[in-house]
Amino acid sequence: MTQASRKVAIVTGASRGIGAVIARQLAAQGFAVAINYASSASEASALVVELRQAGHQAIAIKADVANAADVARMFDEIELQLGKVDVLVNNAGILKVLPLAEHSDELYEQTFAINTRGTFNTLREAAKRMNDDGRIVNFSSSTVGLNMPGYAVYIASKAAVESFTHVFAKELRGRRITVNAVAPGPVATELFLQGKSEEQIQTFARMPPLERLGQPEDIAEIVSFLVSPAVGWVNGQVLRANGGLV
Repeated sequence: MTQASRKVAIVTGASRGIGAVIARQLAAQGFAVAINYASSASEASALVVELRQAGHQAIAIKADVANAADVARMFDEIELQLGKVDVLVNNAGILKVLPLAEHSDELYEQTFAINTRGTFNTLREAAKRMNDDGRIVNFSSSTVGLNMPGYAVYIASKAAVESFTHVFAKELRGRRITVNAVAPGPVATELFLQGKSEEQIQTFARMPPLERLGQPEDIAEIVSFLVSPAVGWVNGQVLRANGGLV
């Protein structure tokens, strides 16, 4: 497949966890994949090597999505090395479980900087530079529907992303670009499992009627669906992927 015909996808926060599985899935679908990372350079490089050895086209780009200049530079580098972007997956995010009253100003700012401003920055850049007929997938969270104690600031940052999704889909009228969001429930990643007892993990696993934690592959399959030609008529929606939890 030539560079002119191969479609290009950005996955933010893609050096590990769900993002890395999404990058593998999109590469297997034939996308040239730009793996964005903020600090995990070795993991991002290893993933690029893995994908290239499998015959896929991939690059790693360090950029802080909370920084508008970094995001603009990221698009510059991708256009130079791979071509104009067709798919944007806004996977980068952070989560710190803490009662609202115990949040510091710094933690509040960091949560909104990455989860909300980061999505805003990439959407704004994509509006100017993305190919028509593209696909955008934002990341929310099923915690928005659960309203669990300790998640207030995180939920607020993701509720804003859901609003971006609904409105941005309408603002791209005439471009045939779909804008949707996936909202995972608990997923068995290192980030989720870290610091939890086996009892806590099992409690989360029993919460959905399907009685298990989500796997990164579950979410990657949904992203794969949302960027496919089959989803040309699904736009401005939030898909809650949580096994029926909420």
